[in-house]
Amino acid sequence: MKKLLLITLLAFSTLSFAQVTLKGVVKDSIGQPLDLANVIAINQTTNALESYGITNDKGRFILTLEKNTSYNIQVSYVGMKTHEESLQTKAENIEKEITLFEDNALAQVELTYEMPVTIKGDTLVYNADSFKDGTERKLEDVLKKLPGVEINDDGQIEVEGKRVNKIMVDGKDFFDGDTKLASKNIPSNAVDKVQVLKNYAEVGQLSSVTNNQDNYAINIKLKEGKKNFWFGNVMAGGGVSTNDELYIAQPKLFYYSPNYSLNFIGDLNNLGEPALNRRDLQNFGGGFRPPSRNSGTSLNLGNNNLGFLSQQNNRALDVENKLAAGNFSYSPSKTLDLSGFGIFNSSKVYLRQKSFRQYTDPALGIPDEATDQMTKQRSDVGLAKLSASYKPNVNNQLDYDVLARFTKETQDRYLFSSVVGNTIQFEENSPYSINQNLNYYYTLNATNIFAFEAQHLLQDEDPFYNAFLEDKTNFDPTANSLGLDPNQTGYDINQNRRVKSNQLDAKLDYWNILNAKSNINFTLGALVSRQDFNTNIFQILDDNSTLDPTPNFNDGLDTNDTKYNFSDWYLGMHYTLKAGKFTFTPGVSFHAYANSNNQFGAEYSNNFFRVLPDFETRIDLKKSESLTLRYSMTNQFTDVTNLARGIVLNSYDAIQIGNPLLENALTNNINLFYRSFNLFNYTNVFASVNYSSAVNQIRSLSDFQSVIKTNRFFNSEFADESLSSFGRVQRTFGKFRGSLNASFNYSKFNQFIQGNRSVNESYRQSYTPEIRTNFREAPNFEISYRYSVNDNKQGGRTTKFITRAPRVEFDAYILKKFTFLTNYSYTTQSNPNGAPQTYEIWDASLSYRKNNDSKWEYTLKASNLLNTQSLVQNGNNNVSVFSSEYFIQPRFITLRISYEL
Repeated sequence: MKKLLLITLLAFSTLSFAQVTLKGVVKDSIGQPLDLANVIAINQTTNALESYGITNDKGRFILTLEKNTSYNIQVSYVGMKTHEESLQTKAENIEKEITLFEDNALAQVELTYEMPVTIKGDTLVYNADSFKDGTERKLEDVLKKLPGVEINDDGQIEVEGKRVNKIMVDGKDFFDGDTKLASKNIPSNAVDKVQVLKNYAEVGQLSSVTNNQDNYAINIKLKEGKKNFWFGNVMAGGGVSTNDELYIAQPKLFYYSPNYSLNFIGDLNNLGEPALNRRDLQNFGGGFRPPSRNSGTSLNLGNNNLGFLSQQNNRALDVENKLAAGNFSYSPSKTLDLSGFGIFNSSKVYLRQKSFRQYTDPALGIPDEATDQMTKQRSDVGLAKLSASYKPNVNNQLDYDVLARFTKETQDRYLFSSVVGNTIQFEENSPYSINQNLNYYYTLNATNIFAFEAQHLLQDEDPFYNAFLEDKTNFDPTANSLGLDPNQTGYDINQNRRVKSNQLDAKLDYWNILNAKSNINFTLGALVSRQDFNTNIFQILDDNSTLDPTPNFNDGLDTNDTKYNFSDWYLGMHYTLKAGKFTFTPGVSFHAYANSNNQFGAEYSNNFFRVLPDFETRIDLKKSESLTLRYSMTNQFTDVTNLARGIVLNSYDAIQIGNPLLENALTNNINLFYRSFNLFNYTNVFASVNYSSAVNQIRSLSDFQSVIKTNRFFNSEFADESLSSFGRVQRTFGKFRGSLNASFNYSKFNQFIQGNRSVNESYRQSYTPEIRTNFREAPNFEISYRYSVNDNKQGGRTTKFITRAPRVEFDAYILKKFTFLTNYSYTTQSNPNGAPQTYEIWDASLSYRKNNDSKWEYTLKASNLLNTQSLVQNGNNNVSVFSSEYFIQPRFITLRISYEL
């Protein structure tokens, strides 16, 4: 690795010394500098675009050129005649002053080459072909090469440090704007332009009165040959491994016309390459945004999905995935747009994980525990959405959406514990939810705007849990507490749960535009919900009869029949003032809260009023540079499961007992954001600092019997604090792009174990430098190095883990026929209990396409070339340190054939 880094630096130095710079300033005929003028340099020998630049607010530009080379320089600006001249570079840098004159004919500027990057107001436009080198296959491959655009570790698109909220294709939502599904499936050869829409307003009528600076969207403009025709690709392949036969089939078909579009994505494979994983499907919300999102109230309805053991980067011992997804949009008239999608995903996953956990406080008397777990997961998820938008005129817009989600999931776990022995666990859940959204926007006149938003959620969850403990000895104390019959061959424990949620979230907004610099907003809203929670624990005996146990703790309560009602009626006011570079938005909301829960014949209620202030100040230092400060106070309310008094088994070793008297937590949040995107020197900077302090936070009193934990909830009088910061600096030097990501997280919270309070402090920091190239003809590489530290302090005891992870990616387009891709990563983690743990992952592929116009491509792909058997992970939390070994699929090679439509 060190040799590779050295070679890279030497190559960078050599290329740097072989280049000269052309600096200059562009002015108009009266000597005023021109901002955002386009400057390009075309190599006269190859007739290729060699370098490009955009002038800053002082009219300055800079280009990087080769020595001893002839260029054609073109400078253009809207409304001005294009300036052209020939330039011969030598060994010295060059400076120029260029004057542009008005074009009286106002003819459209014509350039020999399109600018790779242009700015049109709040829209940043990338010409995709300017960044392609022939190795790209998916939209994701193109986006990675665009300045200011990143694909994060979760596969989501980020621009200037902010996650992109929506992606469209020719102005039409792609699967309701899901960015990951788009980036991994839209073929790169269909992409003409990538338009980054900053300050994107979902509703045009509200663009002048709502704050959209954190709202980013991307619109993909298709090439002309891809419109009014089916395009896409069909890929199929197979191979063999030491475990099983391998297969993959992925049809991806798209059709776009002015009035309608159709998209279909299919996936059938057992290679660990799913189009959507379980986490993606859980987060696939269909674009719904709660109307109360900015009200200051946070109501958690809970998550009663199964506690699936997560895959590591889609890796496991065995992964089978099936996906069928369709998306449509149709405009029967100019005033009506219809769209929708349907997704069905079925997956089977086999996992194995070995872990060792050591508790950090010897006074707790909790034994160390080694576990070996085999898990079989099955998940079937169906999603369907229908949307309609009616715009009879510019002053009226009516939107309706309905999203239905149906899931069936099961999990079988075979666990050996050095403390508890053998345990067989089974879980299943078949939840469904129906979410409806109705929005109406009305502009009365130039100064008065109204908006009504309402959302209704109906949700039903029914998780079932079963655990059979073969070794009774170490579980006997817990079994005795639960009232189980000890005269059985093992303990067969079961629990049924049912959670029904019904929530209405609605608000009415009114804006009065006072003048060009200010407006005032009034909001009248309501958030009303009802949750019903039922549970019962039972033991199956050896003769298959059922025993309803009576616990000898928690007042003998092992069932739940809880009804929880919550309401928040609020009135909000916000004033926006623009003064020069500053934008001030102070606000306040008045809330009338009422919540009650009814269980075991008793009713617990809490009604109160609260005033929640918020404030935002933004400084627009330049057109593409801003600093934003925000403050907000938030009321956080829990879900019904934390209120229920009866025993809840999250697992055999995690018991939960709720508290009907729980109150809300109050959180103060302060956020500071800085953004800068400079096309003069191609520097992109993003930084954020976030601080929160929570009082009356819901915490748990934890008691241990051996490794079995019981949690009882209460409101802590002690404040918890957290501070996080993130920064990214990215700079382009000719064909090289360097970046540095850094993050720091600090949290201080109070924990209560065995009746004792202690303060836990956690420090996490991570640094990732990266170098990436973007040559049109030569091979390209990407080198990064991640260094992270995880430090936990509790009661004078400190545990610390350090991770070092270099990574290399390489791609080459050879003889305009072969595409070679490879990536290698090496991860080492410190281990306080022994030597550092390491693992390596190396993948590679070689593709053949006869020429650029050929529809057929043949690919030989090798995964896990080093045949790594497992990944390792070390970590710590408030009570323990742990290390785990996660087993993955072995080395295998597949042959794939793709056909381009």
